[in-house]
Amino acid sequence: KAIVGKNAFAHESGIHQDGMLKNAETYEIMTPASVGIKATTLVMGKHSGRAAFKDKLRELGYELGDNAFQEAFVRFKDLADRKKHVYDADIVALVDDEVGSVGDRIKLVEMEVVSKTGGVHRCDMTLSIDGDETSVSFEGTGSVDAIFNAIKQAVGQQPHLVLYAVDGVTGGTDAQASAHVRLELNGRIVSGNAAEPDTLVASARAYLNAYNRLLIERGAAAQGAMAG
Repeated sequence: KAIVGKNAFAHESGIHQDGMLKNAETYEIMTPASVGIKATTLVMGKHSGRAAFKDKLRELGYELGDNAFQEAFVRFKDLADRKKHVYDADIVALVDDEVGSVGDRIKLVEMEVVSKTGGVHRCDMTLSIDGDETSVSFEGTGSVDAIFNAIKQAVGQQPHLVLYAVDGVTGGTDAQASAHVRLELNGRIVSGNAAEPDTLVASARAYLNAYNRLLIERGAAAQGAMAG
């Protein structure tokens, strides 16, 4: 096992990570500090198991309940299958996205986008609305426009798009896309965010995240009016 260089005291194998969490002496006959290294590193990737993922979440300051942890772990494994390296920033974006979408009434089930250079862009989408699935198809001037149009058709509302932006969570062509959407409807402005390896999926989920917040605010306003 390497004791110098970037791989020193770094463990990527799921079996090694689990063993290290139970007893570090299983795979390390000396401590990192003995050669001037701060700590052992668990390299998060497709071989990492639940124990390593939970330890990483704890290191990043997250304590999730069983259901939230399972959902986050499934998304982590999917991301790890797509990316060679999963960084702390990826996990932070993933968990924040997962926690932020808990309780959403409208969720993306599946989506297919057809784009043609100089031609029409179309989005075929299936959404779950309060547990019932509905499928829609809509066109747009671009892929993202088609996606947002499809969502508006499905929900039957026409909120104004105030802001749409996409950033890379990390560097590289396999980086997660972090999408940000701000919507305005009847004077109310809300923001939504989502992180996904696929930019178009991230965009759709960010729009839905914002729209779900509109529903929450509208419900709260209605309850306030009734109470008054």
